[in-house]
Amino acid sequence: MRLLLAIILPGLQFFTIGRPVAGIICLLLQLTIIGWVPAAIWSVFALSQYKTDQKIERALGSRG
Repeated sequence: MRLLLAIILPGLQFFTIGRPVAGIICLLLQLTIIGWVPAAIWSVFALSQYKTDQKIERALGSRG
């Protein structure tokens, strides 16, 4: 679901992963038609990093 949000409304996806400043910057970028594609790519990349960070936290959390 977040991946679809990252492609359609890239700026809002940042708010769902707890990065409001990046969300505001991305919303400003997506206001232009040319900026929509880089905003969507950035949003998908940030979502991928977020998921990786969560996996690392779970792996380290199970050790301790």
